[in-house]
This record gives sequence, structure tokens and C-alpha cells, in this order.
Amino acid sequence: MTSHDVVVRLIEPDDFAAVSRLTVAAYRADGQLDEDHGYGAVLADVVSRAEAAEVLVAVDGAAVLGAVTFVLPGTKYAEVSGDDEAEFRMLAVDPAAQRRGVARRLVRACVDRAQALGCTSLTICVREGNAAAFALYDQFGFARDPSLDWSPAPGVDLLGMRLPLQVLAQ
Repeated sequence: MTSHDVVVRLIEPDDFAAVSRLTVAAYRADGQLDEDHGYGAVLADVVSRAEAAEVLVAVDGAAVLGAVTFVLPGTKYAEVSGDDEAEFRMLAVDPAAQRRGVARRLVRACVDRAQALGCTSLTICVREGNAAAFALYDQFGFARDPSLDWSPAPGVDLLGMRLPLQVLAQ
């Protein structure tokens, strides 16, 4: 597989089981479910996410390689986005498909979607210590924004990042 073979599209019901599996596997492999706090069940519940948000998948043919949840402020899965912003959450790439540009494609799709909707910025929260995620988001121009920092559970510190967007002319 090359990154040129990867297509990002909206999730379909046939993708739900694969996205559930790969999301939990990716978070577990990254050490983010060591002290679960019930988050593993949230990650596995793709049906609820797809009903309340836009879940995008990266696929190579029939193989689902990764997924991300794109949300707008005030919706069920929104955590930190404010007016005129979008955010993305639960970015996960199957451990067997990592280091192949899949995460980059998913982030690019979120940036493009936010711009198409006229959002002024895009936000993400990253678990403290996740150097790979910070490096990826830095490449897109995301900058740390401590006003977005929060802790959903004891010992789980999330650091906010924001990307200002150029609003596209309609």
C-alpha cells in the first residue's frame, strides 16, 4: 500500500466493526487505555458516534486502515470547540497500518471539512506525552492553546491545540 491508495470517506455501516476494533487496538497500543476509566467502551461504540457526528474512515480498497470523528460545537462529542470552530477526536490508525501516512490523510480531511463549513479554526486535544501526535499536528500548523486543556479523568491530562483556518469564499 502506498499513501496514494488511501481514500478518506464517510463511514458506512459495514465499516463499524473494523473501526471499533482498530480504534481500541490503536489506543491500547499507544498506552492510552492502560487505565481505561471506561474510555475503551466509548471508543468501541462506533454506532453512537456515527449517529451523532461525522466519522471519516481511511480505506485502501476494502481494508479500513483508520478513522477519526469530526464534530461541531454543541454536539454530543464536542469537548472544546467554540463558536465557528470544529474539532476532531478519536483519531486512530490500525497498528498494522501506522507510519504510512494514514493519520496525515485523516487530519487533512478534517481540515478540509472544517474549511468547507466556514469554520475559523479546528481544535484537537492530545494526551500529554503523545509526542507522535504533537509532531503530526505541528506539521499542519496547529499550536498549543492552554485555554483548551482539560482532564476527563484522574491522571488523564489533555492538552489543547488549535489551527486557525482560512475561510474559503463561498
